Amino acid sequence: MTQRPPLPPDLFDELCPSSVMPFRFGDKWAPMILRCLDDGPRRYSELRVPLGRVTPKVLTQSLRGLERNGFVSRTVHADPKLRVEYALTPLGRSMLEPLAATCQWTAEHWDELLDAREGGISSIG
Repeated sequence: MTQRPPLPPDLFDELCPSSVMPFRFGDKWAPMILRCLDDGPRRYSELRVPLGRVTPKVLTQSLRGLERNGFVSRTVHADPKLRVEYALTPLGRSMLEPLAATCQWTAEHWDELLDAREGGISSIG
């Protein structure tokens, strides 16, 4: 197994633009999962560190949805003890660039998005 640095627990803090992103890539947590898998395969317990706000049930559902749609692969290793890793498929990896562009757009429009969500913009005109 390739040794990668651990995922930082604050990768997605509460003020992360991804939580305000008006576009969805799958479900609410899918973009964050894709981002976590950018460096290579990760175990479920590794994903739980930066995704601590996600309940285990919802994280499992999100991973299953990403797997069902071809974005993530799930590999079971039985050596020497059982472990499961999740990794981006080529299709999942192809989502990283549009996801990065969407995150950049969201960061640039952060204040406007927050104002709109708080009712600061009552009409467009």
